[in-house]
Amino acid sequence: MKVVITEKPSVARDIASVLQIQNKKSGYIEGRGCAITWAFGHLVTLLEPGEYDPAMKKWRTEYLPFIPDEFRLKLIDNQGVAKQFDTIKTLCEQAEEIVCATDAGREGELIFRYILALSHCEDKPIRRLWLNSLTPDAIKEAFKNLKDGHEYDSLYDAARCRSEADWIVGLNATRYFTVRHGRTGGTSDRVLWSIGRVQTPVLAMIVHRDDEILQFTPQPFWELTTLYREIAFKYTGKRFEKPDKAQELLEKIQGQPFEIMSIDGKDKKEQPPQLFDLTTLQREANKQHGLSAADTLAATQTLYETKLVTYPRTDSRYLNNDMKPRIPKIMEQLRPLRAEQIQPLNLAKLPFTKRIIDDKKVTDHHAIIPTGIQPRQLGKNEQLIYDLITTQFIAAFYPVCLKKITTVKGESNQVEFQAKGTQILEPGWTILFPKPQKKNTEEEDDQQMPAFEKGESGPHEPMLREGTTKPPNHFTENSLLGAMEAAGKQVDDDALREALKERGIGTPATRAAIIETLLRRNYIERNKKQILATDMGRCLIALIQDPMLKSPEMTGMWEEKLKKIERSETKAAEFMEDIVDYTRNLIHTSSATSIDPARWGTCPLCGKEIIKGKRAYGCSGWKEGCTFVLNPNHSGLSLSETQVRTLLQSHILPYSVRIKDEPRLLVLSHMGHPMDINIPSADKQVKDRKPR
Repeated sequence: MKVVITEKPSVARDIASVLQIQNKKSGYIEGRGCAITWAFGHLVTLLEPGEYDPAMKKWRTEYLPFIPDEFRLKLIDNQGVAKQFDTIKTLCEQAEEIVCATDAGREGELIFRYILALSHCEDKPIRRLWLNSLTPDAIKEAFKNLKDGHEYDSLYDAARCRSEADWIVGLNATRYFTVRHGRTGGTSDRVLWSIGRVQTPVLAMIVHRDDEILQFTPQPFWELTTLYREIAFKYTGKRFEKPDKAQELLEKIQGQPFEIMSIDGKDKKEQPPQLFDLTTLQREANKQHGLSAADTLAATQTLYETKLVTYPRTDSRYLNNDMKPRIPKIMEQLRPLRAEQIQPLNLAKLPFTKRIIDDKKVTDHHAIIPTGIQPRQLGKNEQLIYDLITTQFIAAFYPVCLKKITTVKGESNQVEFQAKGTQILEPGWTILFPKPQKKNTEEEDDQQMPAFEKGESGPHEPMLREGTTKPPNHFTENSLLGAMEAAGKQVDDDALREALKERGIGTPATRAAIIETLLRRNYIERNKKQILATDMGRCLIALIQDPMLKSPEMTGMWEEKLKKIERSETKAAEFMEDIVDYTRNLIHTSSATSIDPARWGTCPLCGKEIIKGKRAYGCSGWKEGCTFVLNPNHSGLSLSETQVRTLLQSHILPYSVRIKDEPRLLVLSHMGHPMDINIPSADKQVKDRKPR
């Protein structure tokens, strides 16, 4: 008997339908010498520390780091899971061959192999079904091309390393920081400080961005502009930091004629957009419709399971060469929905450029595209996502957009000015998209230029514009996903972002879950489209002194190694040795870190040493004008000297500390004014102690 194991019941039903297997049993479908059964996602997990050693049921720093000699497995604690697993185990024991039909990726492989291991059926012959979509044709084709399951051993190695590395770092760091910092001042109430190999660097990125904004000091500037023939010209020199020089130039050109010195027109081609991978789809959905990354993934997964789009958890924006013959057929199937958009395309001669077809840039799965199957009634989010994917798919085959960029240079009394304008010559692919909002005039000017002539001259209207520099923007899910994909760097260029993908934080499949985990643990919050760190999140980052644990680059390097394990370029054992060594060093260095009793700390405003006065603590730079003061008595609460040192030596803004036996934080704003912030008690904290 052949046994097929899928990740979800719905996929099992789809496969059974295609294979014409109809005999439904409890927990599986059988017929024609085959049994198709299913998991409910993850059925199997790693043992808890107390199940290796009863002493580990107590959270004590002297037991850390705890690293099992060999990881062992157990079922997730759920009665329904236990019943289904018994069904799977019995079928596997009877099987002559087992087919892995879980999601074709790292986590899907882990689900299957863990089930196999806990069933003690690892020695059975295994085959791999690799699906890019759930259409009947795709399922039939995949069954014709079943692979030896052991060809995917390296994929399993990477998945197992990810699982065990997250367990080791997350468990040890969470226990250590919770025991050491979760209870202060004699309180019996403990805060669970959840720390993870992936989630903590993401939180640190958000805290760092918020602090950049808090500490930003706006600087005034003045810009000299003039209006000639209703076109805005800008002074070609730098912006003025003081008004005197700007005013001097303004007076120099007032009443003087303006002359056109040169006109330069260049044609510019804008290539059609590339197909979506999951991250770019999530970013676009957040940008256009405000959808969260999790909602976008959920909607795309639903579209995949209803056979409307291909596999969603992909990091590729390209198609395989063998997809070429299918594309015209998909376009024809979409014609009833998008007749006007598809009509200009010659389906017999579609432009399969390197921006669309590139086998070298397709990893486990190709880009997300529609399958061509007609949608019926869709939910609101599903309709939005389906429309985005379909429009992007059609636009990829459209002609380039041809623009003419005109640069006009002018002069008044030897003061030089410049204006830029954009003229659309051939809209190409842009006709499929709403006209984008105009960019900031400081970056580009889309003015429609009149017909200027070199040497023409006339009156103009010069003026000074006063402004102030602006801080960086708070993260949105769009920009946060982009920074995660580029290992903490803000990258807008497609080519550079592609090069950094190997070192991205998390994977397309996990980034949404990372953001949701931080939200659920009250470390970040949504404020409309903005993602902000909470006082809880800020306090956690203040407590962590180890820079590697907060480093997006370090996490990106780990992710890169996991991808190399997938490709058999790095050994799993070497990666795990690095993780174990890192965890031991983390506990050792964190234990060695202590508050310096010989000093109070540094000023959060200027960095100078803090000194103690009669009633409060203040900055030693007060003579130079620094206004920072910390009053240890606030709202009936008093900070001890130890708490003041802890507060001021945490090196982050705003500072956070537990006070006496009160379940609250004292948070200092960037101006040094203390505020009481209530925090959830331990029983309200998330109980998951193996964070990602």
